[in-house]
Amino acid sequence: MRSGIVLRIALQVVLGLVCLAAVLAAGPLRAEDAPQAASQDASQASPQASPQDASNPQDASKVCEVPASLLTTESALPKVAEAVKNGRPLDILVIGSRSSTIPGSETSAYPARLLASLKEKLAPAKVNISLEIQPKKTAEETASTLVKLMEAKKPTLVIWQTGTVDALRSIDPDDFRNAVDEGVVALQNAGADVILMNPQYSPRTEMMISVPPYVDNMRVVAQQHDVPLFDRFAIMHQWNDQGDFDLFSTSPGTELAKRVHDCLGQALSKFVVDAAHIGSAQQN
Repeated sequence: MRSGIVLRIALQVVLGLVCLAAVLAAGPLRAEDAPQAASQDASQASPQASPQDASNPQDASKVCEVPASLLTTESALPKVAEAVKNGRPLDILVIGSRSSTIPGSETSAYPARLLASLKEKLAPAKVNISLEIQPKKTAEETASTLVKLMEAKKPTLVIWQTGTVDALRSIDPDDFRNAVDEGVVALQNAGADVILMNPQYSPRTEMMISVPPYVDNMRVVAQQHDVPLFDRFAIMHQWNDQGDFDLFSTSPGTELAKRVHDCLGQALSKFVVDAAHIGSAQQN
């Protein structure tokens, strides 16, 4: 009797892991621990409109709406502001994962959409974005690479996306916080502004892994170091709750991924401009 109960529990655990793997393989809710390490340059991505933009710009804008409270930060980006004011190139480094990309459609992924939006807002300023994908790496593992990465890239702004791998591996939240803390210190010591970006929201994975402790700890680190936190988790949660996107779908497809990434790029662009306190006179 007892052995039968144990067997049933074991089968349920295995089934749960299989379902999790299937969910994490689906875009746009691709997990940060997916394979294929890569480093990409988004600077040449053309600022093309997404399919959603092309069909109905007003509807697209409405779907992409984010409450002001989620795009408001008291932390500033002084180096970004200085670069734009003095006519220097704004070089941005996005440190991300496979969820920073859309396979086969990189110009539709949020780094490229961010680039397109910033170029439009800040013209004639020169804006460059490079993407460093570090799949399957925890915050601690990524933090250990930051010094060399900064020496090679020398960005004005670093957007560090992290948290999902740590949640999947059930890394102790305190250890995660310490790793993010060390990483932010390394980035700031290298002379860059920093934006932290927390994990994406998925109602399906939420049933199997606990993301909030990592989201909360990223907020603590952001406050301690006075760096902006782009709350991707809460923003996507809002879109899902409002019915803007069906993030529970088991087969979301590339078009949904493009729409979500486009909205993320627009929101992140506004977040950067506002945090840098770039006035209307410096925007188009």
